[in-house]
Amino acid sequence: MWPRSVFLLLSVLVASSSAYFIHIDANEEQCFFDRLISGTKMGLMFEVAEGGFLDIDVKIVGPDNKEIYKGERESSGKFTFAAHMDGIYTYCFGNKMSTMTPKAVMFTVEINEAHQQPVGAASNQEAADNQKLEEMVRELSQALMSVKHEQEYMEVRERVHRSINENTNSRVVMWAIFEAIVLVGMTLGQIFYLKRFFEVRTMV
Repeated sequence: MWPRSVFLLLSVLVASSSAYFIHIDANEEQCFFDRLISGTKMGLMFEVAEGGFLDIDVKIVGPDNKEIYKGERESSGKFTFAAHMDGIYTYCFGNKMSTMTPKAVMFTVEINEAHQQPVGAASNQEAADNQKLEEMVRELSQALMSVKHEQEYMEVRERVHRSINENTNSRVVMWAIFEAIVLVGMTLGQIFYLKRFFEVRTMV
């Protein structure tokens, strides 16, 4: 029972996902496109990894130029929708609120296309089992995608924090060298001043 259900489910459910990491300059907007068939489900998960207050503007537009989703100054989020018509769907990330600071954004796009089973391919009980299994696989797939996205985000954050720590350590070293130079200079200056002072006293 289970092997056949799994086989049927794999033939019914087609899913694809892609992960991207992009840099958006100040006062810039980057848009991406996907062609969807009516009824196809698309999920967009994003997170701002670095830059400014970690905020970004997000919008999703359908083929008819109607806004499906719009968010302003968001740090992270996930939005899933079903295509209402065939055509090209556009999703954009905007950093136009920033005049100087670029942003780094990591996002994942998941597209699920469900195909109907042929009539009479399975009994009612088997169809119900297949539907339950399909729902379980969908939930598991979404959970795995969330874990994968979180791991990718943590990896990016670790690189950013390591870069910040290395930069801070370099500044600390440079400041310590500067303090040492100033201290040596003040010491030499005091020695020179005292030497000149006693030379003047001796001449007098």
